[in-house]
Amino acid sequence: MDHFAYRNRVLHCEDVPLPDLAAEYGTPLFVYSRATLLHHLTAIQTAFAPADPVVAYSVKTNGNLSICKLMAEHGSGFDVTSGGELYRALRAGSNGAKIVFAGVGKTDAEMRYGLENNVFLFNVESEEELFALGAVAQGMGRKAPVALRVNPDLPPKTHAKTDTSVKGVKFGLDIETVLEVAQRAVGHPGLEIVGLHMHLGSPILKAEPYQQGAAKGLQLIAELRKQGHPIAYLNMGGGFGIHYRKQEALPASAFAEVILPAVQQAKCRLVLEPGRFVVGNAGVLVSRVIFNKETGGKHYVIQDAAMNDLIRPTLYDSFHRIWPVAPAAGVPTPPDDFEAEIPGTLKQDVVGPVCESGDFLAKARNLPPLKRGDLLATFSAGAYGMAMASNYNSRLRAAEVLVTGGTHRLIRRRETFADLTACEESCVR
Repeated sequence: MDHFAYRNRVLHCEDVPLPDLAAEYGTPLFVYSRATLLHHLTAIQTAFAPADPVVAYSVKTNGNLSICKLMAEHGSGFDVTSGGELYRALRAGSNGAKIVFAGVGKTDAEMRYGLENNVFLFNVESEEELFALGAVAQGMGRKAPVALRVNPDLPPKTHAKTDTSVKGVKFGLDIETVLEVAQRAVGHPGLEIVGLHMHLGSPILKAEPYQQGAAKGLQLIAELRKQGHPIAYLNMGGGFGIHYRKQEALPASAFAEVILPAVQQAKCRLVLEPGRFVVGNAGVLVSRVIFNKETGGKHYVIQDAAMNDLIRPTLYDSFHRIWPVAPAAGVPTPPDDFEAEIPGTLKQDVVGPVCESGDFLAKARNLPPLKRGDLLATFSAGAYGMAMASNYNSRLRAAEVLVTGGTHRLIRRRETFADLTACEESCVR
């Protein structure tokens, strides 16, 4: 569910027409729906309520302070993967007791930062990390609360670059050796292993991998408890898929059906790290057509959003629905199937101004004829859009706007040229 809809042939976010936002804030522009954010967060909280879950919003998907603050105000904790993300979570009003610190390469400084702020759990991904964390904690006179991240070695289930639970990836302890590592940590004065963590990858469109992973988790929890570790938490990560093309994603309840029985059997408290599921379809990227071009038998729409604004299509060949914000008469608003043959359209590549052939938002996409100045909406851009944006080609990063009903406010201003060199000015000789 999202709160983006066409009314009188104009796309609205909740009750606000997108052309009004483009006129006020410029393009490219990320626009988020508060109602959609809260709907999806509530769907997770409700579906998993029987397990009294710790829902830790994944800051890496979209770390805007206003969005994080909204999550915190509605009961969410945070999943962070760096000192910077921990800083964001704290600035958004959270406290360490609701923060899970993940990531394969935590520095000693980041470990200390987490311990100083009493983070709820450290997800630990390697033997060296485990004992480095133990040494840091011991030096501070502390015990670090640990969830061992295991790689359950499941079959491929999503894009190779985002599948984190197949054999040979950098994530997690191997399922064949995790118990040996845990045994060596028994009695360590700086460590307390209290949880098991597995994040399967993202986006995942079926519930079966979670059922398979949870079954393996149950066996490991039993063995860890035999070693003397007081396992109280089962962290099943996030990764629930969303609608990118049509209505392909499962509701939160479908994942709950396969995860809750394992959690109850393990007599653990559930931890979840949703991100894309909450924010992905809560945002669109609005851009403006600059030029049209035909060359070599191909049609190009050159618009002002680029790979530095939304890198997912370039990085993963990801599909995002794209359609005019205010389609001309006779053009669907929008089509039911963006990949079908659509009357009145032609195949066009939607590209940006960046100096790379890989700078595109869509290839060979059926779109109606567009003219200079038309607005386009790229859907499902709330996750891994602004979070992965860059200043490549010294382009200014976009503004972000949050819509609530008929009102809207800026939650990140557009960058200026001065911002581009701000970290360098004092170093110039």
